[in-house]
Amino acid sequence: MLRDDLTIDYLLRSTWLAVQKMYNEQASEYDSTMVYAFTLLSIDPKTGTPSTSLGPKMGIEPTSLSRTLKNLEDRKFIVRKPNPEDGRSVLITLTNEGLKMRDTSKRFVVQFNSAINENIEPEKMKIFFEVMVKINQLISDRKIFKK
Repeated sequence: MLRDDLTIDYLLRSTWLAVQKMYNEQASEYDSTMVYAFTLLSIDPKTGTPSTSLGPKMGIEPTSLSRTLKNLEDRKFIVRKPNPEDGRSVLITLTNEGLKMRDTSKRFVVQFNSAINENIEPEKMKIFFEVMVKINQLISDRKIFKK
């Protein structure tokens, strides 16, 4: 039963924190974190991904991304190579170990999505996605706090 005093932002944040905790618990079994897994999943497994497009794709700040990439590189999950299409940027590619860890991460994401889809009716999931897309659109169009 939903409480009358719950706000949209409270539910979004508390749910996201629960998801984050759940993923971090799983990742810790592999001496990893959700951020590492998310980064590996954001890198194209075949062609690599330019480092300049990773931050915006993931929605994280350059400083945090740099630290994450350094840690992944130290763990031999990624390598940085000159980008053949743009000599000014670096291409982040997955090593064989990185590909294995990416597959493990993907398995957990698929398992999570399957569990949600098995427990919530398709029409409710469709509405959920429509609402989340609309919220993102309202925020990106700056229609929440008008001056």
